[in-house]
Amino acid sequence: MNSEPNIVDSGISDPSYRSATTQPFYWSVWREVWENRSIYVAPILVAVVVLFGFLVSTVGLPERRREVLLLDPVRTRAAIEVPYNMAAIMLILTGFVVGLFYCLDALYGERRDRSILFWKSLPVSDRTSVLSKATIPLIILPLVTFAIIVVTQLVMMLWTTVLLISHGMSPASTWSYVPLFRNSFVLLYGLGAIALWHAPIYGWALLISGWARRATFLWAILPFFAIAFFEKITFGTSHFASMLKDRLMGFAPTAFAFNMHSVDCPRLTPGTYLSSPGLWLGLIIAAVFIAAAIRLRRYRGPL
Repeated sequence: MNSEPNIVDSGISDPSYRSATTQPFYWSVWREVWENRSIYVAPILVAVVVLFGFLVSTVGLPERRREVLLLDPVRTRAAIEVPYNMAAIMLILTGFVVGLFYCLDALYGERRDRSILFWKSLPVSDRTSVLSKATIPLIILPLVTFAIIVVTQLVMMLWTTVLLISHGMSPASTWSYVPLFRNSFVLLYGLGAIALWHAPIYGWALLISGWARRATFLWAILPFFAIAFFEKITFGTSHFASMLKDRLMGFAPTAFAFNMHSVDCPRLTPGTYLSSPGLWLGLIIAAVFIAAAIRLRRYRGPL
């Protein structure tokens, strides 16, 4: 006589067993990466354009390098680092733009194409879904941007090395004034600082994505323009605009100490950054926005 399998004993009916096996948050994050190829395609395309522009700019590089090496060490380093810093800045800006538009479409897109009905039918909570989407601009995109920047700068350095050697010059100036390992550590720290500082921006974009029925980009930016314009014409001040500017770029003075007369510029100041009231206020606001986005997803249906 056949006996039925003991499902309870096997642990299959145990919710904790199911959760540990399926790992809904982990796979939700990977789903976002799989479905949104712009997360890595856009930075790669920008990196290709940057490399092409750098390749064109290296015409006459050996002659310029001889002139640069005659300057003092600070100016020499600044001149040699310019193309590498510009490449990093372009890719960091690309990562921010990609993250912003990803968040604006993250919840709106699944309501627009009605895929939200399918995802809600799965044993994945709204909190898990929204937090997995917030993970993309806060963790995944910075790591993707970091990897692409490092590879891009490495290719630039290798090409410069080949070019200098072919003209009978030593490539040591490139590798000494652009220390790849040290710069990579500074870059990773900087990307983490930027992501945390921009957390309320991404949280706001997710909230608008879950609330707006159309034109998410306009709904995301128009309130801020309206408030800044109202303050300017009513009180003649621009405190709100200054606050927005600080939220975009205010991480730098607290995360780094800049000394233009030092070869070791910039110096990392994580203690100052982590003790900054602006950082923690922004994280609290971001948490409020994300919590509101979770609640909105729970009750919002398809468009």
